[in-house]
Amino acid sequence: MELNTDFGRGAPQTETKEAVVPRILFAGTASGCGKTTVTFAVLQALANRGIRLHAFKCGPDYIDPMFHERAIGAKGSNLDLFFYSPNTARYLLAKNAEDADVSILEGVMGYYDGLGIRSLEKSTYEVARETGTPAVLVINGHGMAFSVTALLRGFRDAVAESGIQGVILNNVSWKTYPLLKEAILEELGGTVKPLGYLPPMRDCAFESRHLGLVTAEEIVDIRAKLNRLAAQAEQSIDLDGILDLARESAPICYAPVPVRKFERQARIAVAMDRAFCFYYRDNLELLREMGATLCPFSPLSDAALPACDALYLGGGYPELYLDALSENASMRTHIRTALANGMPCIAECGGFMYLTEAIEGHPMVGALPGDCTNQGRLTRFGYITLTAKHNSLLCNAGERINAHEFHHYDATHLGNGFEARKSNGAAWDCGFATERLYAGYPHLPFYANPRFAERFYEAALAYQSENKEG
Repeated sequence: MELNTDFGRGAPQTETKEAVVPRILFAGTASGCGKTTVTFAVLQALANRGIRLHAFKCGPDYIDPMFHERAIGAKGSNLDLFFYSPNTARYLLAKNAEDADVSILEGVMGYYDGLGIRSLEKSTYEVARETGTPAVLVINGHGMAFSVTALLRGFRDAVAESGIQGVILNNVSWKTYPLLKEAILEELGGTVKPLGYLPPMRDCAFESRHLGLVTAEEIVDIRAKLNRLAAQAEQSIDLDGILDLARESAPICYAPVPVRKFERQARIAVAMDRAFCFYYRDNLELLREMGATLCPFSPLSDAALPACDALYLGGGYPELYLDALSENASMRTHIRTALANGMPCIAECGGFMYLTEAIEGHPMVGALPGDCTNQGRLTRFGYITLTAKHNSLLCNAGERINAHEFHHYDATHLGNGFEARKSNGAAWDCGFATERLYAGYPHLPFYANPRFAERFYEAALAYQSENKEG
């Protein structure tokens, strides 16, 4: 296995800009080690100090960035090297961190876990390496003693330059931590800095659902939990040491990603409520940079769409609100009529399900054939590359975009506008794709192919002109 371990170097010759971005990445030994809890604790503690923050989640997850933003007040974005080139990832990191004092990156899975068993490709480590971000490893120290040092040494030495500069121990007591800290310093010769610990805090656990954490709005005592974590972090985590590491980060070098600016403004209605809330922040910001005014609305409670030129139905948990969605016949009729009249629309995952005839027997919009039912397991989960089979709203035949699927429901009709292909060679047809519609389970990150967003905007302007002429 050949590994690129040139940590934080290797910026391409084409890069023309440099940005100072204080930043730190919290990585885990594995899923479930406590990196999310540690990240929440540090974010809330720093926020309580009045530090301006931007939080990034490695990978395609929507919920953690939304949690960072809505619960803690730190703007949240994604950094995903399957979606984006290393340069685009650096660009988005620098761009989103412009107004932040410190950026906090949260890893996914274990630090070195990539696309395959023996691959570092698209791993949290690769994000740290390509962005030159110092990493702090989170270890669940419960039931461990000297083994902590062996585990830490293994992670530090797995590659020539791991980027691991600090360690936080989760789930250890105040009595045990000083002994473990001393052992780490002696055994690793000060190459990895102990940055504190969190004790067992079962009263601060966050409930999960099949897509990850439940949304922030569903946690009744969320503020109390976060403040308890922050108070503990002030006591037992070296926050100043974390800030020092973040501020020592090397400048980020990148080539700006060009964004087309349209002279005319388009109004894009965006479903935004408890049922539909999964959007990549960068998708929405890209549309705004192009010139769009985004108009939030609720399929749950609003009677009709706002005045708009296009419609964006994101993912979420529509299955939790089937009665309310079905009973809002006025909105269902309004959307069905708008689509029949040619309004451009992107509908991803839950938004796609909403456009079908029914979900679990509950009538939905009915703009697409078929219905959706719970499969009781993840269905076609993971990264995919979409290749257009014909010209449509977002792209021409043969054009590609990297995307992601994560859902337990399936539809009787998936569409055939694209071929979806996984890295293991598995392939299937998916997506309803017409001149004015994209609807399917895959989530589309626009910066993976900004031309998709441009064509959506162009279609919105065309619809706007058609209606003015009419």
